[in-house]
Amino acid sequence: MGVRFLVLVVLSVALMVVDARFTLLKPVRSQMSLVLMQTYWITDLPQRLFQGVASQFGSRTELAAENEKLKTENLLLQGRMQKLAALTEQNVRLRELLNSSALVNEKVEVAELIGMDPNPFTHRIIINKGERDGVVLGQPVLDARGLMGQVVELMPYTSRVLLLTDTTHSIPVQVNRNGLRAIASGTGNPERLELRHVADTADIKEGDLLVSSGLGQRFPAGYPVATVKEVIHDSGQPFAIVRAVPTAALNRSRYLLLVFSDSRTPEERANDAAQAQEAEQKGEAPPIVPATVPKPVTSVPATAAPAAATAVAPAPAAAEHKVVKKPAPAAAKPPAAAPATTRERQ
Repeated sequence: MGVRFLVLVVLSVALMVVDARFTLLKPVRSQMSLVLMQTYWITDLPQRLFQGVASQFGSRTELAAENEKLKTENLLLQGRMQKLAALTEQNVRLRELLNSSALVNEKVEVAELIGMDPNPFTHRIIINKGERDGVVLGQPVLDARGLMGQVVELMPYTSRVLLLTDTTHSIPVQVNRNGLRAIASGTGNPERLELRHVADTADIKEGDLLVSSGLGQRFPAGYPVATVKEVIHDSGQPFAIVRAVPTAALNRSRYLLLVFSDSRTPEERANDAAQAQEAEQKGEAPPIVPATVPKPVTSVPATAAPAAATAVAPAPAAAEHKVVKKPAPAAAKPPAAAPATTRERQ
């Protein structure tokens, strides 16, 4: 046993010396490395199989989690896209409303529809503006396309609006083409109005635009109301059957305009417009005080008689200057000297 061990040790040392000093054993070492490579691969196979199975299951779990995450993100993005589409449409409607309000001469305020009357036989809506916002009974309401109706009931923060198509509602209109006047009444159909008592020979035809005539002083004149859709002439009837379609989107509009009528007279409007134009030409800010507001009389002496003050207050500016130039003793004269004062003034 010891001899064999000694022989193996000597042989090993000899092989190491030969391999280190010479290249004779290089082909043998290459062949042995191939054999050992296969051995290493076989011995490492169980570990690699275990790692592959574990990575397979791990990847599947990660992919499932990532898939769920992507689905959630996709759902959120789709919801945001829907919201973005709704906001885009809302922006378009508001821009249309702003464009329409720019064409309105009267003061307007934007309101939002918040409810509808559940009764199918009445056409009424509820808006989010009420008495606290300055809304009054009978106030006209319109959308971006035309008149919708009028306020018929007031609450502190909301109002109820009667639409044009309600069976109890009528509005005086005129044909925009020739000024023919008529009465447009609701039919209970949100897509149709009827013109009552239109003569069979009246100059009205399909496609004519009907605008508010301003008669009755409830609706301002010139607002679009409806478009004539059908005109039926019956030789045996004195009146023609005229059906029209409202220009306003009665069952689709969400944002509305409340019209506050201008209480100024035509003369006051003309004066204000002239002053504003003159100030604009001069590059100055338009006057805040209307031209029709009388200037306070501050130059009348405190000792003037009540009758004289009453006569001076409504007088024009020139008369005021005459009173200022009048000598002070004249105001203190007794009533008997009044004729003398008159002669002096003359």
